[in-house]
Amino acid sequence: MDFDLSKPQKLLRDTVRATFVKHYPLSSVRAWVDGGASYDESLWQVIADQGWIGIHLNEDCGGLGLGLVELVVVSEAMGGGCVPSPYLATTWAATLMARLEGKVVSSTLPSIASGERKGTVALIDEGSDWNLDHIQSELKSTSNTWQLNGRKTLVLDAKESDILLCVVRRGSELAIVSLSTQASGVSCVETRSMDATRKLYDVVLKDVAVSHDDIVATGETARSAIEHSIQVATLAVCAEMLGAMQWIRETALDYAKTRKQFDRTIGSYQAVQHQCADMLLMTESARAATYYAAWALDSNSPDANKAVAIAKAYCSDAGREVAHRGVQVHGGIGFTWEHDLHFLLKRIKICEFLFGDATWQREKIASLMLC
Repeated sequence: MDFDLSKPQKLLRDTVRATFVKHYPLSSVRAWVDGGASYDESLWQVIADQGWIGIHLNEDCGGLGLGLVELVVVSEAMGGGCVPSPYLATTWAATLMARLEGKVVSSTLPSIASGERKGTVALIDEGSDWNLDHIQSELKSTSNTWQLNGRKTLVLDAKESDILLCVVRRGSELAIVSLSTQASGVSCVETRSMDATRKLYDVVLKDVAVSHDDIVATGETARSAIEHSIQVATLAVCAEMLGAMQWIRETALDYAKTRKQFDRTIGSYQAVQHQCADMLLMTESARAATYYAAWALDSNSPDANKAVAIAKAYCSDAGREVAHRGVQVHGGIGFTWEHDLHFLLKRIKICEFLFGDATWQREKIASLMLC
């Protein structure tokens, strides 16, 4: 692999960063959070017009035909700007649908990849975890159709989405069901979260009528598509944490260079220098792990699954540590609502647990090594 971004990738990085600085600085994030809004529709249109939602998907799926490294570049800027949008949810849904076939997929995927419609994936059942074998929501056959009951939790941007891809069980095998979030029997209940920039919901499914066409995949096809989409979404989350870490590190360093105590800048004290050095080490290590995992998964490397799990485990731990050290460097002001640091800290904390925390990922790494 190349150990640096190519010229087009650097141009993409600079373009994405400039776009968010122009259209959605952190002051705008604060205004939207204080106003209770979930995201800015005008910014979403900018993201859609640039093609960033399907940036990693083939052109016949409605994407730009680039790759996962480019997806990571965009997601890193999202994390650094703490941008509130249904980008992660819609990208995850588009990635999942791109691995499937059928009439519903062919008619829906291009509109999701282009941002015309928003999508999300309902994976985890209430009281369950990220293990696909623990899915409990079940399709049951009726006289001429199917019926779905269950309660999905930690569903990203469900109320803001148009399409809901539910991972359920049909007998002994997995199935993916495509539903409208406005369908009869589907209700979205917002979950209180520490991160006001990312909306999480419980989705209650009560006697939802499911036609045969709504079942877009079953069996091994469904499992393989879900597993791949989770890997891609995990990379996007790692990149978001990386972007947040970078913002915290840079902001803490600037503060250490200007804040004075006892007629000296606090950055002249060795204890503060150690904190800044540790933040740099952890951020760059997270960058290496994330970008390698993106390259490995895109290249179908034999160690791709392990690389993604390593990246998520490291970013989860490093992100938490960088955020805490950033608060320590800032001192008392780092705890206040008026300072922007808490937005990034909270985004990292939620990302830490999405798709499995560090402990979950280490168990996965161990199982991959022992297979």
